[in-house]
Amino acid sequence: MSVSLSSAASATFGSRAGIGGSGSRSAAAIKRRRRLPRIQCHAAEESQSLSSTTSRRSGNYQPSIWTHDRIQSLTLSHAAADEEDHAEEIKLLKYQTSKLMEEKKGRVEEQLQLIDHLQQLGVAYHFKDEIKDTLRGFHASFEDVSLQLRDNLHASALLFRLLRENGFSVSEDIFKKFKDEKAGQFEDRLQSQAEGLLSLYEASYLEKDGEELLHEAREFTTKHLKNLLEEEGSLKPGLIREQVAHALELPLNWRFQRLHTKWFIGAWQRDPAMDPALLGLAKLDFNALQNIYKRELKEASRWWTDLGLPQKLPFFRDRLTENYLWTVGWAFEPDSWAFRELQTKINCFITLIDDVYDVYGTLDELELFTDIMERWDVNSIDKLPEYMKICFLAVFNTVNDAGYEVIRDKGVDIIPYLKRAWAELCKMYMREARWYHAGYTPTLDEYLDGAWISISGALILSTAYCMGNDLTKDDLDKFSTYPAVMHPSCMLLRLHDDFGTSTDELARGDVQKAVQCCMHERKVPEAVAREHIMQVMEAKWRLLNGNRVATSSFEEYFLNVAINIPRSAQFFYGQGDGYGKSDGETKKQVISLLIEPVQF
Repeated sequence: MSVSLSSAASATFGSRAGIGGSGSRSAAAIKRRRRLPRIQCHAAEESQSLSSTTSRRSGNYQPSIWTHDRIQSLTLSHAAADEEDHAEEIKLLKYQTSKLMEEKKGRVEEQLQLIDHLQQLGVAYHFKDEIKDTLRGFHASFEDVSLQLRDNLHASALLFRLLRENGFSVSEDIFKKFKDEKAGQFEDRLQSQAEGLLSLYEASYLEKDGEELLHEAREFTTKHLKNLLEEEGSLKPGLIREQVAHALELPLNWRFQRLHTKWFIGAWQRDPAMDPALLGLAKLDFNALQNIYKRELKEASRWWTDLGLPQKLPFFRDRLTENYLWTVGWAFEPDSWAFRELQTKINCFITLIDDVYDVYGTLDELELFTDIMERWDVNSIDKLPEYMKICFLAVFNTVNDAGYEVIRDKGVDIIPYLKRAWAELCKMYMREARWYHAGYTPTLDEYLDGAWISISGALILSTAYCMGNDLTKDDLDKFSTYPAVMHPSCMLLRLHDDFGTSTDELARGDVQKAVQCCMHERKVPEAVAREHIMQVMEAKWRLLNGNRVATSSFEEYFLNVAINIPRSAQFFYGQGDGYGKSDGETKKQVISLLIEPVQF
């Protein structure tokens, strides 16, 4: 058979419809894209005989539930002819919201509440400058603002959380005034203040290393919010009760943002105190973004279908829709379309090559493939079996295409940084394959030393960095060493994955994961090992929270992706393998986020 990657690996996602002109791609920009000469692979009949003569394991993966025809049948929430009217309506509501922000100046608690609503409704990206200016003012006069709020726990905790979330350095000492100095604990009067407890609870999940007061705050608020929820009559039905139950299930700082946005829109619209104009903006904006996602997913599916890898290499997990959903979790804004486009492709290739190392490839084949990926040596691919040639060329062509476009548009060369990330990933895959084939169980530290790379986090964040809209040569030069925020982000991705998938992966014959390494090394039962790994995850979150200060819009974008990686991982793996087995909660949320619009 003849296999050509000439046009498939370079297919692009096409144009973007922006929201009120934001994040769109002009027709002229699309036309100036050119096809680079492709390096092609023509697979011979030997590939079939190779499979028949070599003993290979199988992952027995479920086929994709999201077929190309099903994706192409998705309809927009409104007709294309109506988009201009919707864009004008959004523009008007944005103007009204900006005016509302002006009107609330001087009323600190109301300003904070509005900013919080903008963030939870998913529309804060429209008002980045106004929000930054407001919070910068609060930060500059922090002591005066804190005194103004006096004993208002809700407003104080909201101030603290919003400042930290938006990259401002602020001390936990703001909460000392709520502690009984003699008893050394939080005041008893706070135990019945549901709104204040909820705000302090959410703030406590922004704890950094060494912040004992915030740790105490989490324990205190968790206990008393549970009591309020369980005691009959303590919390009347309404928004605050829904929010408390939702938060105790998972704090805001750990949630997949767009899924929380849809939940909050539904909850807030039942609140008598909601603002109809702001709610209308959130609904229109959610549906407009969803239309963008539908277009991007359709274009991704055309690329994936043209590439034909699931048909040529049927041994791996075909998860295009889930791979796209990850990218929405990492960077949902319209102007991040280029990152989502490339990262969806990269995610597909990561899964393919992960399954080659974990399940399909022989040790000798893997050694060859790793060497060629490290050297990025297309001239040596004749040494590879045909299926590996296809894998290599798919990655090679796609990375070079992306690098060409960035150097054409921005004058910076990202290819060396993407090559580095791919080489590191394959080296770590190879190390784990050697462990498996040797029957070796590493110590926990030995496993974790490379596991933050082998989970593909460094490759994901390298792609995010290189595809940032405001990337400059100076930024790229700094990336010669990885930023501190990357390690805890990647480690959390790894440990969430291990928690959700290790049982199935061990059954398929994969290397021992974090829990099993801990059990083996410490000679403890699984429950004890899992508790230890949970403590490691908590520590990584504290490190991640300690690296939230950004000095530029580019750094802010990159930090947000780094923080959103474990949030998305928690969604996919919090209740098992929601990526490999995508027909349960994952399917439900794909429908909610990417298919079903918000109703008016």
